Amino acid sequence: MTRPFANIMDTIGNTPVVRINHLAPEGVEMFVKLEAFNPMGSVKDRLALGIIEAAERDGSLKPGQTVVEATSGNTGIGLAMVCAAKGYPLVVTMAESFSIERRKLMRFLGARVILTPASEKGSGMIAKARELADKHGWFLCRQFENEAGPDIHSRTTAEEILSDFSDAPLDYWVSGFGTGGTMKGVARVLKARSPATRIVAAEPDNSPLLGSGVAQSYLPDGSPAASHPAFRPHLMQGWTPDFIPKLAGDVIEAGYIDEICPVPGADALQCARDLAVKEGILCGITAGASFTAALQVARRAPKGSRILAMLPDTGERYLSTPLFADIGEEMSEEEEGIAASTPRFRFDTGAAPAPQAAPATPSQEAMAHVEDVISDPDQPVVLFALEWCEFCWSVRKLFAAAGIAYRSVDLDGPDYRENDWGGAVRKALAQKTGAVTIPQIFVGGRHIGGATETFDAFNSGELVQRLGETGQHVDASGVGDAYGFLPAWLHPRKPAAA
Repeated sequence: MTRPFANIMDTIGNTPVVRINHLAPEGVEMFVKLEAFNPMGSVKDRLALGIIEAAERDGSLKPGQTVVEATSGNTGIGLAMVCAAKGYPLVVTMAESFSIERRKLMRFLGARVILTPASEKGSGMIAKARELADKHGWFLCRQFENEAGPDIHSRTTAEEILSDFSDAPLDYWVSGFGTGGTMKGVARVLKARSPATRIVAAEPDNSPLLGSGVAQSYLPDGSPAASHPAFRPHLMQGWTPDFIPKLAGDVIEAGYIDEICPVPGADALQCARDLAVKEGILCGITAGASFTAALQVARRAPKGSRILAMLPDTGERYLSTPLFADIGEEMSEEEEGIAASTPRFRFDTGAAPAPQAAPATPSQEAMAHVEDVISDPDQPVVLFALEWCEFCWSVRKLFAAAGIAYRSVDLDGPDYRENDWGGAVRKALAQKTGAVTIPQIFVGGRHIGGATETFDAFNSGELVQRLGETGQHVDASGVGDAYGFLPAWLHPRKPAAA
């Protein structure tokens, strides 16, 4: 990628194949295709582009029309990118059980996210998307039946794999199935042009839809008529919905699958962690599951075999899932020991803070400015702040939640930069309050203190009382503990034991 691209969509595809150097059994070659290198971090970027552009070509998607789709997250994130780049509004429906990171990413990209009950599984979010499309005349992507999905994988993913292994044959290709689009699009090309390559489909061992041998029933339009009887809840978000999608059913009917590999959820988690720690590859649970299946194949494959596993997305999409459950936010005992091995301690390890120099004598002009600001009757609540200080933003969030009107004096903002006017005012502020830290808050000309003093005053009711004295009556009910507005790493900690 050395040339300028016309738009973000032109960066989709051409993802790298990487050799596994430490986890592969002796005598076989293992590789992974890192779909996290797509711009939105997953293989579904390909599907999103394929569906939208196919709909543009056949006229089923009109300029400015709203797009709607049911998704476990990755398709929705890919669609949000494509729709943002092309100017289409997007609404996605998603079961509430899928990770919070996914819904936040979609909303960040401009999509609206409609959550459906977890108890209704994948079928429920699909039904909701269909209802919305019918009600509002929106374009429904229908990723589970839409042939544009496998078509783009035949044009791109399969061709990339053939090119990457043009020097020697690929013996096994391993992938899970979600929509079935990747499986159908790649498998049919490999069967035609690399017939010796065995196709291995992985699925959760506690939800073996393909392995059950029970056929899926479909409606005339190809959508599932009912949940599959073998479905059980499982860890692999994006894999194996509560039905066999039509595209995956096509793969079974065509006889493309040579082997079905059941994967335990615990093994998928462990393999994702092993890939991170031993290969430096950050991936999600489904990628760990695909690699688990590839390892099962590798352990019994003939010597010299070459195995490629699809890793569909990045691990950052799973921070709120069991994949990261054992990853601590605080320092471990070992890390505390490392921190304590040299004189400089973190603020929460019990070390005495370094003495701060006394502020220089402020100018009369700066002193007068502070007095003018805090005595303004029209703006009795004043926050002296820095624009991007996390303590300052915590106070701002508290004020917003409680409906407290205030003036923010941003000492590093454009109005205070010339001739270091912000620095001069900060010296005056330190002279008046005796505190050199930012933020500092005043109500009706009276100094409340910094962030923690303001939180304490709010929690005790003192702040609300002072606000009432200035004519600003605030209902603090429902706001909760003010300290909850601090970022997690700023929450007060108990000092470390001596």
